[in-house]
Amino acid sequence: MKKLLALMLALGMTVSLAACGGTDSADTASEAETTEESAETADAAEDTADAAAAETSGDGTYVIGICQLVQHEALDAATQGFKDAVTEALGEENVTFDEQNASNDSATCATIINQFVSNNVDLILANATAPLQAAAQGTDSIPVLGTSVTEYGVALDIDDFDGLVGTNVSGTSDLAPLDQQAAMLNELFPDASTVGLLFCSAEANSQYQVDTVQGYLEELGYTCNQYSFSDSNDLAAVATTAASESDVIYVPTDNTVASNTEILRNICEPAGVPVIAGEEGICSGCGVATLSISYYDLGVATGQMAVKVLTGEADISEMPIEYAPEFTKKYNPELAEAMGVTIPDDYVAIETAE
Repeated sequence: MKKLLALMLALGMTVSLAACGGTDSADTASEAETTEESAETADAAEDTADAAAAETSGDGTYVIGICQLVQHEALDAATQGFKDAVTEALGEENVTFDEQNASNDSATCATIINQFVSNNVDLILANATAPLQAAAQGTDSIPVLGTSVTEYGVALDIDDFDGLVGTNVSGTSDLAPLDQQAAMLNELFPDASTVGLLFCSAEANSQYQVDTVQGYLEELGYTCNQYSFSDSNDLAAVATTAASESDVIYVPTDNTVASNTEILRNICEPAGVPVIAGEEGICSGCGVATLSISYYDLGVATGQMAVKVLTGEADISEMPIEYAPEFTKKYNPELAEAMGVTIPDDYVAIETAE
């Protein structure tokens, strides 16, 4: 009996211990599961916080739409300088450029800009006046930076422009001192009497430049006549007339001429009429001399502005237009020699393609 009672007690204790052991294992598993869930929740919260921080700080990848009016040496250099400056600062892997060329057509500029707006790009580079005008009309929220634009007040129809647009638009200007360009023409051709001012009437900033430089040239005693053409189709006819009636021709930073310098050279060189150009690309194609800027450096300056906008370092509405810091007297050795023009020692030779 005692043996039976002892056996029963021992069995009861075994069952009890087994039950206690089962309860502790269940509790431990539950606690582990809870801990794992908490860790996952914490990780998810951390990921969300990181994403929010990235969005807030502007860290991450960017899409930049580039609308270039037409392909020629000056605008190409500005675009390349812009891209180099942006990728150097932000990393090539963090920036995507949607680069579009409008083939010198204003309507195409508007189509390209509307595409950028629809795609909600992070920033727009408007390379030349027509793309700038299209971008300013196409969006009031996406930051727009212009480059290779001569006068923003004229381009955007702003009266008494003080250098600050004050909206989502800013950028850099390629305006060289027009009084110094007139003085350079006088330095090289003091005995000339008539100057033909050749420009595309579809480019507002070309009109601005010839109007301004005409005043300086007339103060120096020259008789000036303006010769405007509407597009490349009538450039040859107008240039032929200008060459027949002028001792010297002045061409501003005009994109249509820049894209068709061979036409102008084939007319002016045989006629013995030298061309003074508003920028180096035109001069290398058909001109004798220019007071010019580096369009690549201008693009770099615009890219540096873009980095400040994208990273939140600067508010584009508070960024004034920036101008090229340096201007260089340059000449085309081949054309200068062909036309018998003596170039002063302080001019730098343009390295033209063989």
